Amino acid sequence: MTLLEATNISHSFDYPLFDDVNIKLHAQESIAVVGVSGSGKSTLLHILSTLLAPKQGSVKLFGQEIYTKNTQKQLLHIRRYKIGIVFQSHYLFKGFSAKENIEVSSLLVNHPIDEEIIKAFGIERVLEKRVTELSGGEQQRVSIARVLTKRPKILFADEPTGNLDKKTAGAVMDVLFHYVQDNDAALFLVTHDLQLAQSCSKVYRLEDLRLKSLQ
Repeated sequence: MTLLEATNISHSFDYPLFDDVNIKLHAQESIAVVGVSGSGKSTLLHILSTLLAPKQGSVKLFGQEIYTKNTQKQLLHIRRYKIGIVFQSHYLFKGFSAKENIEVSSLLVNHPIDEEIIKAFGIERVLEKRVTELSGGEQQRVSIARVLTKRPKILFADEPTGNLDKKTAGAVMDVLFHYVQDNDAALFLVTHDLQLAQSCSKVYRLEDLRLKSLQ
């Protein structure tokens, strides 16, 4: 089942970023996009995840064109209940504990906190700590756990293991891949790490304005 389809996507700011990007993401599939800083990876993720309308082209989520047929309120509903976005900046509530940050998502969608994910991410011992007391890697894992609590059908992740050591990064990615398979979901991630990217179903490189398949 196709969960996401982008057709002839082009975007620019004061300079062109990419042109004529086409991509499909299916249930139980993971796609990684690699590229140098400034190549447009994060911008592409923002476009595919309802945050930024492209200059040209069409983006469909769950079979529906999202930018021409939805109001901002409807796009917010999609972000809140159907997809999850992991940002490089974690956007945790700094005055809350780690557990309270995760509970925000849990209460919003009426899903219980998944204790297995908490243990797999190794954050059970920091749940009562405030965000300001957490390391960057701990904040990153709390942020991902918060997103997975919503049980999104598509998970968008921008450098999801950027602050993690190799062993912890591997454990986090294992959780994400199992989540995708167990929930008929899909993962779209952007990263500088080619080795990490190659663990995904498909890998693309964004360079010279084009999205090029690597595997």
